[in-house]
Amino acid sequence: MKKCLLALCVVLLAAGMSFGVETIKIGVVATMTGQNAFGGQLELEGMQLANKLHPEALGKKIELVIMDMKSDKVESANAASRLIESNKVSAIIGPYGSSVTMAAGEVAENAGIPLMATAATNPLVTEGKKFVFRACFIDPFQGEAAANYVYNNLGYKKAAVLTDVASDYAVGLANFFKSNFTKMGGTIVSDLKYQSGDTDFTSQLTEIIAQEPNVLFIPAYFAEGAIIMKQGHELGAKFRFMGGDAMDNPEIVTLGGASVEGFLHTTFAYDPSMPEMNDEAKAFTEAWEKTYPEKAPNANAAMGYDAYVLLWQAIERAGKDDPQAIRDALEATRDVPTVTGLTSFSAESHDPTKDLGIVEISGGKKSYIYTIKP
Repeated sequence: MKKCLLALCVVLLAAGMSFGVETIKIGVVATMTGQNAFGGQLELEGMQLANKLHPEALGKKIELVIMDMKSDKVESANAASRLIESNKVSAIIGPYGSSVTMAAGEVAENAGIPLMATAATNPLVTEGKKFVFRACFIDPFQGEAAANYVYNNLGYKKAAVLTDVASDYAVGLANFFKSNFTKMGGTIVSDLKYQSGDTDFTSQLTEIIAQEPNVLFIPAYFAEGAIIMKQGHELGAKFRFMGGDAMDNPEIVTLGGASVEGFLHTTFAYDPSMPEMNDEAKAFTEAWEKTYPEKAPNANAAMGYDAYVLLWQAIERAGKDDPQAIRDALEATRDVPTVTGLTSFSAESHDPTKDLGIVEISGGKKSYIYTIKP
């Protein structure tokens, strides 16, 4: 009798698990290891925080199915394929970076699964795509804003550029900076290249120093950007360094030391040091500090959070977790409040128009100093 009762309990438990709470699966092509793991991990933690605060849609539990793409284009495409084919996700978030997002985006587009990019700023990410969206601004605006700040706000007329030619993000942002800087009347005195993974920039920096620019623009990811700044200071560089959004790192002062003093970078319109925050940014900052008290939030974490919120709201508006319905609801998104500002999409553009921030390292502290509106 006891054995029969035990067997019956097992059957009932299995049945309960099979017919329990329904779930909506959202895939995450995550950057957990490899060159860009730092920014990718912050993005993932932002998504997980949003999932903690908004765990359900349409009365169903939202499950994040996470796959590491190891900062690699092929791995990114493979991760997207596995999420779609094996895990049957209704939508995808990520990954961190433009090149890898383009790889995942092609897979999602061909499968008819909506993908919400986080911090992928290259225009090609969404170009010609019906199912690919992004939560951030794009590089034409970022390059123009950086050039405008350097030329008009700082009064710098001579700039140098050092670009990773293997990165779609770096090449695109560098070109937008250069074209806008020269259009304003500035001069590019040196335009040099390197390859992802390089660790010795002595030759390029020596040549740049000889040209005496006012500023060196480095559209790099943080790991290489930090090395470039350290080597530049060791060689006696007197010019300012400026980077793009991929240089946003809450540990920048700890990791870079004196070499990052005076460093400027563009960023998405969020930083815990910003003097004025919208209500969503305040709520995000408070929730982050309670959930991750050992680390500071940054714009990457905010973008991961925003990407999840945009998808979550689209699912609610769609009334079902069908990929086509989610895509249509995303395209109809208008003025949704997010941490980094109001977000809208349209049939003509899956790129939102968002504010851009400027961060400066001054006195050993990271400070949000300026907002540039589109």
